[in-house]
Amino acid sequence: MPVLPLMTRRRFYAPPSAFSAELDSVNLATDEARHLRDVLRLKPGDEVYVFDGGGSEFHCRVSESRRDSAQLKIISKVEPARPESSLDLTLAVALLKGEKFDLVVQKATELGVTRVVPVITRHADIRLRDESDAVKRVARWQRIALEAAKQSGRAVVPEVNTPITFESLVQTYDTTAGMARLMFSERGGQSLTEAATDIPGEIAGITVLVGSEGGWADEELGEARAAGWIVVTLGGRTLRAETAAITVCALIQYLYGDLR
Repeated sequence: MPVLPLMTRRRFYAPPSAFSAELDSVNLATDEARHLRDVLRLKPGDEVYVFDGGGSEFHCRVSESRRDSAQLKIISKVEPARPESSLDLTLAVALLKGEKFDLVVQKATELGVTRVVPVITRHADIRLRDESDAVKRVARWQRIALEAAKQSGRAVVPEVNTPITFESLVQTYDTTAGMARLMFSERGGQSLTEAATDIPGEIAGITVLVGSEGGWADEELGEARAAGWIVVTLGGRTLRAETAAITVCALIQYLYGDLR
C-alpha cells in the first residue's frame, strides 16, 4: 500500500500507552479525537497516520469515532514523513516573556532539536513564581512542541525540561565525552567558524546556550568558560533573544545536522 507524502497525511498523536500490546489498534484521546471528528470530519473507514512521539508512525483506519475518543485499526508501521536529524541537539535558552518562548519552542522543534531546556539566568526576562508556575509553563511548552512536531512531519516530540538554574546547567549538563557545549553571547566570544575548529568531526551531540534580551552577566560568562563551554558571538548585529535562539538552531543543524 503506498505511503502518502506529508502534505496529504492527516496526522494524529497518541502516546505509547494508547497502543495495544499487539500493535494492531490505537486509541485517540479527547483533543485528538475531537479534531478527527469535529474539525476534519473523518468517519469510520477513513485512513489517517498516528505517531507516538518517540519516532514511530503508523498508517491506520478509523474504526470508531466518538465525541471524546476514537478507535483506530493499525494497518502498518511506516517511515515518518520527515526523517530525524542525526544530531542530538539540545537548546538551552534563558526564560523569555510570554509568546517569545512559545515561538522559540515551536521553531526549534521544526528545526529538529532533541530537547529544550529553559534556563533561569541573571537577566532572564521573567521570574517563576513557584513550582506550580513552572509546571504550568512546561506543560504549555510541551503542547506547543507536540503541535509543531505534528505540523513539521516529525515522529519525535522534543522534550521540554523543567527550568534549571544557569549555575546547574553549566556545571552539570552534558559533560560526557563527545558532547560539545556552545554558549552564544553578544560579546567576548569567538566566531562560530573559529569555534568549529575546537569541535571534533564525530560528536555525540551539541548543547547550545542562548541568553535573554539583557545578555549575560560577566560572572556568568566567566563561570561558563571555567566549566569548559566555548563562548561564541554571532557577527556584529544585536539579535533579539528569540531570533538568536532560532538562528543558532539553524546554523548548528547546517554545520552538523541535516540542513545541508
